[in-house]
Amino acid sequence: MTVTVPATKPARPFFSSGPCAKAPTFSADKLATESLGRSHRAKIGKTRLQYCIDLMRDILQLPETHRIGIVPGSDTGAFEMAMWTMLGARPVTTLAWESFGEGWVTDVAKQLKLDPTISRADYGQIADLNAIDFSHDVLFTWNGTTSGVRVPNADFIPADREGLTFADATSAVFAYDIDWSKIDVATFSWQKVLGGEGGHGVLILGPRAVERLETYTPAWPLPKVFRLVSKGKLAEGVFKGETINTPSMLAVEDAIFALEWAKDLGGLKGLQARSDANAAALNKIVEERDWLSHLCEDEAIRSKTSVCLSVAGADADFIKKFAALLEKEDAAYDIAGYRDAPAGLRIWCGATVNVEDIEALGPWLDYAYATLNAA
Repeated sequence: MTVTVPATKPARPFFSSGPCAKAPTFSADKLATESLGRSHRAKIGKTRLQYCIDLMRDILQLPETHRIGIVPGSDTGAFEMAMWTMLGARPVTTLAWESFGEGWVTDVAKQLKLDPTISRADYGQIADLNAIDFSHDVLFTWNGTTSGVRVPNADFIPADREGLTFADATSAVFAYDIDWSKIDVATFSWQKVLGGEGGHGVLILGPRAVERLETYTPAWPLPKVFRLVSKGKLAEGVFKGETINTPSMLAVEDAIFALEWAKDLGGLKGLQARSDANAAALNKIVEERDWLSHLCEDEAIRSKTSVCLSVAGADADFIKKFAALLEKEDAAYDIAGYRDAPAGLRIWCGATVNVEDIEALGPWLDYAYATLNAA
């Protein structure tokens, strides 16, 4: 059996779900360098950090009621900072439908030992959002990077909730409309929809979260990098560019580049339009192939950024060979599903990917599938 090699390759075969593709116009020599080699506490450093925060607020359309801070440890560090500093004041409910949500369950149950109420769902499914007790603090993943499942919107969160809502939104911010009045704590990293560098997280706090920080002291000791309160008051400097530890100003300049690119696109709507177009193009590829399907069957809760696919008859070894073959051909990089997820493919469709590269991917998926089945 002869397998035909496709004539055209994706020009930018970067489909990793984190770190994700850089902005299409990215080049390292386009980054501002004035802040490099300078103290992040010097005027230029604080100015650039504040500018990065201002750009994020502008593009996310974040209300002034919510603060934005740049913190260490990527999205994981930001979410753990939120858990360690605010949980324990009231009961906790954790929602898990993918590996990172399950990781937060482990942190709350085994590290903080808070005996949470746990609501789980299998990969491709979502927990019952109508059965949540919002007198509890509630932890959830807005868009499951490893499962391709997202919450449809924030309608399930009541305005008169007693507990705080904690949203791990790393694959969601800049891709969906988020009702910030329903979110008390949100975290993300630049490495997802913005295609930024890793190592830095972003922590967004609503007024109810600030109140919790200023009125509640956890029973456990807090590492220095988690401390958001000084003398009983919020450390406001963290949300004005005065980071807790030393940031990479190169990573900050890279994030600023991506944010300025996003602003030139038209901001949030421009980013969403690109992600939507990419997801639609990939969905068309799936619909045209009987051997390919979405891990998440329900379109209403299907991710438009980290899209997870099932391959008929494939096991983990098949997927490993599938992804390796396409990487060797420079046709697609890093498309194997997450290690804890069911064997399958995961293709990033966020805004930094070009739709024509998604379209060009289809024949290469056919090529890999046919080649491995002919072997």
